[in-house]
Amino acid sequence: MATKRHKPEEIVTKLRQVEVLVGQGMARVDAIREVRITEQTYYRWRKQYGGMGTDQLRELKRLQKENERLRKAVSDLTLDKLILTEAAKGNF
Repeated sequence: MATKRHKPEEIVTKLRQVEVLVGQGMARVDAIREVRITEQTYYRWRKQYGGMGTDQLRELKRLQKENERLRKAVSDLTLDKLILTEAAKGNF
């Protein structure tokens, strides 16, 4: 059986659904089953995304994208510097 990768928005929604069901008196284990995830997944998600609102989630995604862009820029500049250093030595 193939596993589905959930988007962060879906994860936050499922975490909230569990909390609502628990608040309505359902046992946490049953609430986790109700949203069709495993207990292990629930606790892993809760550790990573617990308490996060949609605004915070959007900001996290924006920062992750910006971080990736900056890493690529540093990588490109490092490569350029290595090429220029080798060229200055006359190795090309």
